Amino acid sequence: MTGRVRRQRGESALGAIAVLALALYALFIVTPVLMSAWKSLTDENPLLAHARFVGVSNYTDMLHDDALKSSLTFTLVTALAVTAVANAAGIGFALLLNKTSLSYRVMRTVAFLPQVLSGVIVGFVWRYILAQDGVLNHLLLSTGLIGRPVTWLGSPHLAMFSVGLVAAWVLTGFTTVVHLAALQSVPVELYQAATVDGAGRWARFRRITLPMVAPGTTISVTISLITTLKLYDIIAALTSGGPANSTQSTALYIINLAFTDDRFGYASAVAMLLLVVSAAIALTVTGLLRRREVDL
Repeated sequence: MTGRVRRQRGESALGAIAVLALALYALFIVTPVLMSAWKSLTDENPLLAHARFVGVSNYTDMLHDDALKSSLTFTLVTALAVTAVANAAGIGFALLLNKTSLSYRVMRTVAFLPQVLSGVIVGFVWRYILAQDGVLNHLLLSTGLIGRPVTWLGSPHLAMFSVGLVAAWVLTGFTTVVHLAALQSVPVELYQAATVDGAGRWARFRRITLPMVAPGTTISVTISLITTLKLYDIIAALTSGGPANSTQSTALYIINLAFTDDRFGYASAVAMLLLVVSAAIALTVTGLLRRREVDL
């Protein structure tokens, strides 16, 4: 078999794989989005025999939906706060774990564990920890840091803080691995040359580390934002959106609309809104961070 024939067969195999990938993408991504867009123009309800075409009335109804505005505000604030905290912590842990010994490799695995756990399991575990008679209150009471149990999940502000804390804890595993991979691609000679030139730790971090890990930071921040904008499983298990809907994210609101209120049409319209908002934020942040990479 000649080299030309092998190359042609290799190209044919790659073409078949590409076609299969495009078909799967169209089947599992594009088709559901198109179906959701169509349903958002109807009043589909599983309890009714037929769905009626209602035009853009579902979208105009959103203008007067206070629960949607509240959930969207909570989602955006949580996404920004969690992304900032998770990425700052991720850079810090990556700097601490950027070693080659076995103990550091074990610690990297431990740091990534929260990311591989199911969101539902994470939510239930932290619900046990943050309960009024949970592990955290027992620990704080035994050390004398508090005089009485704190209702971490019982008041709106503390519940919002708790949801953000748990989401940031989960995402920190991912951001640590991304920044660690970026750090390990930085040539050691750059640090050695900077040290010879008299640069201190802060100067080396500011002038070498930050610019070199900037592409990794762009990926980490963008994926963290998208993950948090569609967050619902952790919240469903941790607070169920309460108290008083204070921790109800937009994704959880969509699920409640569809499967509790049976309003498939309106839930699809809210889902399309969340898709547009998430895409706009992701594209804007990615553009800003890429521009920052050049400036650094």
